[in-house]
Amino acid sequence: MARRKIIAGNWKMNMTPSEAVELINTLKPLVENHEVDVVFCVPAIDIIPAVEAVKGTNIMIGAENMYYEEKGAFTGEISPAMLVDAGVKYVIIGHSERREYFAETNETVNKKVLKAFEHNITPIVCCGETLTQREQGVTIDFIRQQIKVAFLNVTAEQAKEAVIAYEPIWAIGTGKVATTEQAQEVCKAIRDCIGEIYDDATAAAIRIQYGGSVSASSAPELFAQADIDGGLVGGASLKADFGQIVNYNK
Repeated sequence: MARRKIIAGNWKMNMTPSEAVELINTLKPLVENHEVDVVFCVPAIDIIPAVEAVKGTNIMIGAENMYYEEKGAFTGEISPAMLVDAGVKYVIIGHSERREYFAETNETVNKKVLKAFEHNITPIVCCGETLTQREQGVTIDFIRQQIKVAFLNVTAEQAKEAVIAYEPIWAIGTGKVATTEQAQEVCKAIRDCIGEIYDDATAAAIRIQYGGSVSASSAPELFAQADIDGGLVGGASLKADFGQIVNYNK
């Protein structure tokens, strides 16, 4: 069975609540494509107005982060129950910016992945290497380690529902895009790794996105690859271009 493509926008720290609603209203007619899953991952403060603004459309709302405890003395954090109650379906976990600026580790990523599944939120689990790691030839080893720790104690049934986003750190926001061959090679290695952890059926079911300066022009070729099931899109998700990326197959 063919995997359904998933194209998600990561808004990062952009858009006030009122700007978010305005952007959604602009994008709504542009991202109509019932052959793919369309997700807007928005800042926490935008979630509630965003969920309201997408009602009756094909767009789902995701969060950009989540804590791994149910509730308690964790000032500034957001719990999975809060996200569920607000109408969130997806959550980005372990983005390279979270790892770099906010001390996220493979171990905290794993705790968040397990907690997301407990609450039926689909995790978009991020992985990716630096330019130095690529030049040293350790890309695949490094990413396999990220995946193996992220999926520790995750069941095969859960893993089938997960989304993995491969984002080479050197391509995020730089305008540099991994070549189609580079992107496909790593996404295939990720799928092979999932096959080793679980089985072929799980590897065949899991959806793997490419992220890192995805554009309307690069999307069709990237998304045509055997192991690339869509994209996690940064800057371009804040513009009308996102409509062209979503409708790459039209």
